[in-house]
Amino acid sequence: MSAPAESSDSVGSHDTVGPRDALEPHDSPGPSARPEPFVHPALFYTGEREYLDGVLPFVREGLAAGEPVAVAVPGWNLALVRDGLGDLADAVRLLDMCEAGRNPGRIIPGVLRAFADAQPAGRRVRIVGEPVWAGRTPTEYPACAQHEALINAAFTGRRMTVLCPYDAGALDDEVLADAYATHPTVISSGRERSSPAYDWEGVVGRCNQPLPVVPDATAFAFAADTLPVARHTATGEAARFGLAGTRLEDLALVTAELTTNSVVHGGGSGVLRLWAEDGHVVCEVRDEGRLTDPLAGRRPASRDQRGGRGLLLVNMVADLVRVHTGEAGTTVRCWFSL
Repeated sequence: MSAPAESSDSVGSHDTVGPRDALEPHDSPGPSARPEPFVHPALFYTGEREYLDGVLPFVREGLAAGEPVAVAVPGWNLALVRDGLGDLADAVRLLDMCEAGRNPGRIIPGVLRAFADAQPAGRRVRIVGEPVWAGRTPTEYPACAQHEALINAAFTGRRMTVLCPYDAGALDDEVLADAYATHPTVISSGRERSSPAYDWEGVVGRCNQPLPVVPDATAFAFAADTLPVARHTATGEAARFGLAGTRLEDLALVTAELTTNSVVHGGGSGVLRLWAEDGHVVCEVRDEGRLTDPLAGRRPASRDQRGGRGLLLVNMVADLVRVHTGEAGTTVRCWFSL
Protein backbone atom coordinates (compact mmCIF):
# COMPACT_ATOMS: atom_id res chain seq x y z
CA MET A 1 0.00 0.00 0.00
CA SER A 2 1.17 3.54 -0.67
CA ALA A 3 -0.51 5.19 2.30
CA PRO A 4 0.43 3.69 5.66
CA ALA A 5 -1.80 6.09 7.62
CA GLU A 6 -4.29 4.68 10.12
CA SER A 7 -6.90 7.41 9.86
CA SER A 8 -7.25 11.11 9.18
CA ASP A 9 -5.64 11.81 12.57
CA SER A 10 -3.20 8.91 12.53
CA VAL A 11 -0.16 11.03 11.77
CA GLY A 12 -1.72 14.41 12.44
CA SER A 13 -1.96 17.36 10.12
CA HIS A 14 1.09 18.88 8.48
CA ASP A 15 0.72 22.54 7.60
CA THR A 16 4.33 23.67 7.86
CA VAL A 17 6.06 22.14 4.84
CA GLY A 18 5.17 19.48 2.32
CA PRO A 19 7.59 16.67 1.46
CA ARG A 20 8.02 17.95 -2.08
CA ASP A 21 8.09 21.65 -1.18
CA ALA A 22 11.32 23.62 -1.24
CA LEU A 23 13.60 23.28 1.75
CA GLU A 24 15.59 26.05 3.33
CA PRO A 25 17.78 27.79 0.77
CA HIS A 26 21.14 26.86 2.25
CA ASP A 27 22.76 23.46 1.87
CA SER A 28 24.33 21.59 4.76
CA PRO A 29 27.48 19.49 4.51
CA GLY A 30 26.98 15.78 3.93
CA PRO A 31 26.68 13.34 6.84
CA SER A 32 30.34 12.31 6.72
CA ALA A 33 31.51 15.96 6.99
CA ARG A 34 29.33 17.03 9.90
CA PRO A 35 31.03 17.75 13.25
CA GLU A 36 28.01 16.79 15.40
CA PRO A 37 28.35 13.54 17.37
CA PHE A 38 24.96 12.17 16.27
CA VAL A 39 23.75 12.70 12.71
CA HIS A 40 20.34 11.52 11.49
CA PRO A 41 19.47 12.45 7.88
CA ALA A 42 16.55 11.17 5.80
CA LEU A 43 17.33 10.16 2.22
CA PHE A 44 14.48 10.70 -0.27
CA TYR A 45 14.86 8.50 -3.34
CA THR A 46 12.84 7.47 -6.37
CA GLY A 47 13.89 4.27 -8.09
CA GLU A 48 16.84 1.93 -7.74
CA ARG A 49 19.42 4.30 -9.22
CA GLU A 50 18.71 7.10 -6.76
CA TYR A 51 18.65 4.58 -3.93
CA LEU A 52 22.08 3.23 -4.76
CA ASP A 53 23.49 6.71 -5.47
CA GLY A 54 22.48 7.71 -1.96
CA VAL A 55 23.36 4.56 -0.02
CA LEU A 56 26.49 3.12 -1.64
CA PRO A 57 28.74 6.22 -1.27
CA PHE A 58 27.60 6.55 2.34
CA VAL A 59 28.64 2.96 3.04
CA ARG A 60 31.92 3.17 1.13
CA GLU A 61 32.92 6.42 2.86
CA GLY A 62 32.34 4.79 6.21
CA LEU A 63 34.46 1.77 5.35
CA ALA A 64 37.24 3.98 3.98
CA ALA A 65 37.24 5.93 7.26
CA GLY A 66 37.50 2.74 9.29
CA GLU A 67 33.97 3.07 10.67
CA PRO A 68 31.90 -0.04 11.44
CA VAL A 69 28.97 -0.05 8.99
CA ALA A 70 25.61 -1.81 9.08
CA VAL A 71 22.77 -1.78 6.56
CA ALA A 72 19.29 -2.72 7.82
CA VAL A 73 16.79 -2.28 4.99
CA PRO A 74 13.96 -4.32 3.42
CA GLY A 75 15.11 -7.47 1.64
CA TRP A 76 14.60 -6.17 -1.90
CA ASN A 77 16.80 -3.14 -1.21
CA LEU A 78 19.28 -5.23 0.77
CA ALA A 79 19.89 -7.32 -2.37
CA LEU A 80 20.58 -4.13 -4.35
CA VAL A 81 23.08 -2.92 -1.76
CA ARG A 82 24.81 -6.29 -1.52
CA ASP A 83 25.23 -6.49 -5.29
CA GLY A 84 26.31 -2.86 -5.53
CA LEU A 85 29.02 -3.27 -2.90
CA GLY A 86 30.53 -6.37 -4.45
CA ASP A 87 33.45 -7.64 -2.37
CA LEU A 88 32.96 -4.80 0.14
CA ALA A 89 29.68 -6.39 1.24
CA ASP A 90 31.65 -8.83 3.40
CA ALA A 91 32.81 -5.90 5.56
CA VAL A 92 29.27 -4.68 6.24
CA ARG A 93 26.66 -6.03 8.67
CA LEU A 94 23.62 -6.70 6.45
CA LEU A 95 20.15 -7.15 7.96
CA ASP A 96 16.72 -7.58 6.40
CA MET A 97 14.60 -4.96 8.17
CA CYS A 98 11.41 -6.85 7.29
CA GLU A 99 12.59 -9.46 9.79
CA ALA A 100 14.87 -7.61 12.22
CA GLY A 101 12.55 -4.59 12.42
CA ARG A 102 9.13 -6.10 11.85
CA ASN A 103 8.20 -4.55 15.19
CA PRO A 104 9.55 -0.98 15.07
CA GLY A 105 9.83 -1.04 18.87
CA ARG A 106 12.71 -3.51 18.70
CA ILE A 107 14.84 -1.59 16.17
CA ILE A 108 16.62 0.70 18.64
CA PRO A 109 17.62 -2.02 21.13
CA GLY A 110 17.82 -5.01 18.78
CA VAL A 111 19.34 -3.47 15.63
CA LEU A 112 20.88 -0.02 16.19
CA ARG A 113 22.13 -0.36 19.77
CA ALA A 114 23.02 -4.02 19.27
CA PHE A 115 25.39 -3.08 16.46
CA ALA A 116 26.72 0.18 17.90
CA ASP A 117 27.34 -1.21 21.39
CA ALA A 118 29.39 -4.09 19.95
CA GLN A 119 31.97 -1.67 18.46
CA PRO A 120 35.11 -0.35 20.16
CA ALA A 121 34.42 2.54 22.51
CA GLY A 122 34.79 5.96 20.92
CA ARG A 123 34.71 4.75 17.33
CA ARG A 124 32.15 6.42 15.08
CA VAL A 125 29.46 4.05 13.78
CA ARG A 126 27.56 4.34 10.52
CA ILE A 127 24.18 2.66 9.86
CA VAL A 128 21.64 2.69 7.05
CA GLY A 129 18.21 2.00 8.57
CA GLU A 130 14.99 1.83 6.54
CA PRO A 131 12.06 1.09 8.86
CA VAL A 132 9.35 2.66 6.67
CA TRP A 133 8.31 1.11 3.37
CA ALA A 134 5.15 1.10 1.27
CA GLY A 135 4.12 -2.35 2.52
CA ARG A 136 3.76 -1.18 6.11
CA THR A 137 0.14 -1.44 7.26
CA PRO A 138 -1.90 1.44 8.72
CA THR A 139 -1.70 -0.32 12.09
CA GLU A 140 2.10 -0.50 11.94
CA TYR A 141 2.83 2.98 10.65
CA PRO A 142 2.36 5.05 13.84
CA ALA A 143 4.89 2.77 15.56
CA CYS A 144 7.31 3.41 12.66
CA ALA A 145 7.01 7.19 12.91
CA GLN A 146 7.38 7.01 16.69
CA HIS A 147 10.54 4.93 16.29
CA GLU A 148 12.08 7.41 13.85
CA ALA A 149 11.37 10.23 16.28
CA LEU A 150 12.80 8.41 19.29
CA ILE A 151 16.10 7.69 17.54
CA ASN A 152 16.93 11.34 18.18
CA ALA A 153 16.50 10.88 21.93
CA ALA A 154 18.19 7.49 22.07
CA PHE A 155 21.48 8.57 20.47
CA THR A 156 21.96 12.22 21.42
CA GLY A 157 25.69 12.86 21.87
CA ARG A 158 26.70 9.47 20.46
CA ARG A 159 29.34 9.28 17.68
CA MET A 160 26.98 7.76 15.17
CA THR A 161 25.31 8.44 11.81
CA VAL A 162 21.97 6.82 10.93
CA LEU A 163 20.85 7.38 7.33
CA CYS A 164 17.14 6.61 6.78
CA PRO A 165 15.97 6.09 3.17
CA TYR A 166 12.38 6.97 2.18
CA ASP A 167 10.84 5.93 -1.14
CA ALA A 168 9.43 9.29 -2.29
CA GLY A 169 7.76 7.63 -5.27
CA ALA A 170 5.74 5.12 -3.24
CA LEU A 171 5.05 6.69 0.16
CA ASP A 172 2.26 9.17 0.83
CA ASP A 173 2.95 12.86 1.40
CA GLU A 174 1.93 12.55 5.06
CA VAL A 175 4.59 9.89 5.59
CA LEU A 176 7.26 12.01 3.91
CA ALA A 177 6.15 15.00 5.97
CA ASP A 178 6.76 12.91 9.08
CA ALA A 179 10.27 12.23 7.76
CA TYR A 180 10.88 15.98 7.73
CA ALA A 181 9.68 16.18 11.33
CA THR A 182 11.78 13.26 12.59
CA HIS A 183 15.07 14.09 10.82
CA PRO A 184 17.16 17.26 11.32
CA THR A 185 18.25 17.15 7.68
CA VAL A 186 16.87 15.68 4.46
CA ILE A 187 18.84 14.56 1.40
CA SER A 188 17.09 14.86 -1.96
CA SER A 189 18.56 14.85 -5.48
CA GLY A 190 22.03 14.54 -4.00
CA ARG A 191 21.76 17.65 -1.80
CA GLU A 192 21.41 17.71 1.98
CA ARG A 193 19.50 20.57 3.60
CA SER A 194 18.17 21.40 7.03
CA SER A 195 14.55 20.45 7.67
CA PRO A 196 12.45 23.46 8.72
CA ALA A 197 9.79 21.06 10.10
CA TYR A 198 12.07 19.14 12.49
CA ASP A 199 10.07 18.39 15.65
CA TRP A 200 10.64 14.85 16.84
CA GLU A 201 8.97 15.45 20.20
CA GLY A 202 5.82 16.58 18.42
CA VAL A 203 5.76 13.32 16.46
CA VAL A 204 6.13 11.28 19.66
CA GLY A 205 3.12 13.12 21.07
CA ARG A 206 1.03 12.57 17.94
CA CYS A 207 1.88 8.88 17.85
CA ASN A 208 0.69 8.41 21.45
CA GLN A 209 -2.76 7.58 20.11
CA PRO A 210 -5.66 6.13 22.13
CA LEU A 211 -6.32 2.49 21.32
CA PRO A 212 -10.11 1.97 21.34
CA VAL A 213 -11.52 -1.01 23.23
CA VAL A 214 -12.39 -3.94 20.93
CA PRO A 215 -15.94 -4.81 22.00
CA ASP A 216 -15.98 -8.51 21.09
CA ALA A 217 -12.62 -9.36 22.67
CA THR A 218 -12.29 -11.86 25.49
CA ALA A 219 -11.73 -9.79 28.64
CA PHE A 220 -10.33 -10.79 32.03
CA ALA A 221 -9.88 -8.42 34.98
CA PHE A 222 -6.84 -9.47 37.02
CA ALA A 223 -5.05 -8.60 40.25
CA ALA A 224 -2.08 -10.07 42.11
CA ASP A 225 -3.90 -13.21 43.19
CA THR A 226 -5.25 -14.00 39.71
CA LEU A 227 -2.08 -13.61 37.62
CA PRO A 228 -1.85 -17.38 36.92
CA VAL A 229 -5.47 -17.38 35.77
CA ALA A 230 -4.77 -14.43 33.46
CA ARG A 231 -1.89 -16.30 31.81
CA HIS A 232 -4.00 -19.44 31.46
CA THR A 233 -6.83 -17.40 29.93
CA ALA A 234 -4.46 -15.80 27.43
CA THR A 235 -2.87 -19.03 26.24
CA GLY A 236 -6.22 -20.81 26.06
CA GLU A 237 -7.80 -18.10 23.91
CA ALA A 238 -4.72 -17.74 21.70
CA ALA A 239 -4.62 -21.51 21.10
CA ARG A 240 -8.31 -21.43 20.20
CA PHE A 241 -7.54 -18.78 17.59
CA GLY A 242 -4.80 -21.01 16.14
CA LEU A 243 -1.59 -19.74 17.74
CA ALA A 244 0.77 -22.63 18.49
CA GLY A 245 4.36 -23.65 19.22
CA THR A 246 6.93 -20.99 20.03
CA ARG A 247 4.55 -18.18 19.12
CA LEU A 248 2.12 -19.39 21.78
CA GLU A 249 5.01 -19.53 24.25
CA ASP A 250 5.95 -15.96 23.28
CA LEU A 251 2.42 -14.76 23.91
CA ALA A 252 2.40 -16.48 27.30
CA LEU A 253 5.67 -14.74 28.19
CA VAL A 254 4.38 -11.34 27.07
CA THR A 255 1.16 -11.81 29.02
CA ALA A 256 3.10 -12.70 32.16
CA GLU A 257 5.36 -9.65 31.82
CA LEU A 258 2.57 -7.17 31.12
CA THR A 259 0.16 -8.38 33.78
CA THR A 260 2.91 -8.54 36.41
CA ASN A 261 3.97 -5.02 35.39
CA SER A 262 0.40 -3.84 35.95
CA VAL A 263 0.30 -5.35 39.43
CA VAL A 264 3.70 -3.96 40.46
CA HIS A 265 3.70 -0.58 38.69
CA GLY A 266 0.21 0.00 37.29
CA GLY A 267 -2.00 0.31 40.33
CA GLY A 268 -2.17 -3.34 41.37
CA SER A 269 -4.65 -4.57 38.76
CA GLY A 270 -5.61 -4.39 35.10
CA VAL A 271 -7.69 -5.82 32.30
CA LEU A 272 -6.41 -8.40 29.82
CA ARG A 273 -8.06 -8.70 26.40
CA LEU A 274 -7.45 -11.07 23.47
CA TRP A 275 -8.88 -11.31 19.97
CA ALA A 276 -8.05 -12.44 16.44
CA GLU A 277 -7.44 -9.80 13.74
CA ASP A 278 -6.15 -10.00 10.16
CA GLY A 279 -4.09 -13.15 10.62
CA HIS A 280 -2.85 -12.21 14.08
CA VAL A 281 -3.71 -12.89 17.68
CA VAL A 282 -3.77 -9.61 19.58
CA CYS A 283 -3.06 -9.40 23.30
CA GLU A 284 -3.77 -6.21 25.21
CA VAL A 285 -3.26 -5.12 28.83
CA ARG A 286 -4.74 -1.93 30.33
CA ASP A 287 -4.00 -0.54 33.75
CA GLU A 288 -4.00 2.74 35.69
CA GLY A 289 -0.26 3.32 35.53
CA ARG A 290 1.44 5.92 33.37
CA LEU A 291 4.69 5.63 31.42
CA THR A 292 6.83 8.74 31.79
CA ASP A 293 9.89 7.52 29.86
CA PRO A 294 9.35 7.54 26.06
CA LEU A 295 12.30 5.16 25.65
CA ALA A 296 10.89 2.54 28.03
CA GLY A 297 11.40 -0.88 26.48
CA ARG A 298 13.90 0.44 23.91
CA ARG A 299 17.14 0.32 25.91
CA PRO A 300 19.19 -2.89 26.00
CA ALA A 301 19.41 -4.32 29.50
CA SER A 302 22.83 -4.31 31.11
CA ARG A 303 24.18 -7.62 32.40
CA ASP A 304 23.90 -6.59 36.05
CA GLN A 305 20.48 -4.95 35.67
CA ARG A 306 17.77 -6.22 38.00
CA GLY A 307 14.23 -5.80 36.77
CA GLY A 308 13.08 -3.26 34.21
CA ARG A 309 13.26 -5.76 31.35
CA GLY A 310 9.53 -6.38 30.87
CA LEU A 311 8.73 -3.94 28.03
CA LEU A 312 12.07 -4.67 26.37
CA LEU A 313 11.23 -8.37 26.30
CA VAL A 314 7.76 -7.58 24.93
CA ASN A 315 9.27 -5.53 22.10
CA MET A 316 11.77 -8.24 21.27
CA VAL A 317 9.26 -11.09 20.86
CA ALA A 318 6.01 -9.51 19.56
CA ASP A 319 5.47 -8.80 15.86
CA LEU A 320 4.11 -5.34 16.65
CA VAL A 321 3.67 -3.34 19.86
CA ARG A 322 1.54 -0.21 20.21
CA VAL A 323 1.41 1.78 23.45
CA HIS A 324 -0.83 4.59 24.63
CA THR A 325 -0.25 6.30 27.96
CA GLY A 326 -2.01 9.22 29.60
CA GLU A 327 -3.68 10.51 32.74
CA ALA A 328 -6.22 7.66 32.75
CA GLY A 329 -3.63 4.89 32.45
CA THR A 330 -1.62 2.86 29.97
CA THR A 331 -2.57 0.40 27.24
CA VAL A 332 -0.03 -2.01 25.69
CA ARG A 333 -1.27 -3.90 22.64
CA CYS A 334 0.77 -6.70 21.02
CA TRP A 335 0.32 -8.61 17.76
CA PHE A 336 1.43 -12.21 17.09
CA SER A 337 1.28 -13.60 13.57
CA LEU A 338 -0.60 -16.86 13.12
